Amino acid sequence: MFDKTDLVRLVTQTMPFGKYQGKVLIDLPEEYLLWFSKKGWPEGQLGMLLALALEIKINGLEGVLKPIREKAIPSTSAQSEDKLH
Repeated sequence: MFDKTDLVRLVTQTMPFGKYQGKVLIDLPEEYLLWFSKKGWPEGQLGMLLALALEIKINGLEGVLKPIREKAIPSTSAQSEDKLH
């Protein structure tokens, strides 16, 4: 079962290996996630998060993550304003 912490992980955790190493999980291309769904998900939490990312993308629910992303990752404009003061 998924919970809110899993959604936070989707917008903060990066892919640890492969072609998209370093890319935030929810930003992985849908085609890449579909490939994993056919070939087999990685073991453990990473596989579960990738499967969740695919479900979110397939159902067009990325917008649900926007407020979570904004809270989890401070905006660059807010950081820039802090530097000016």
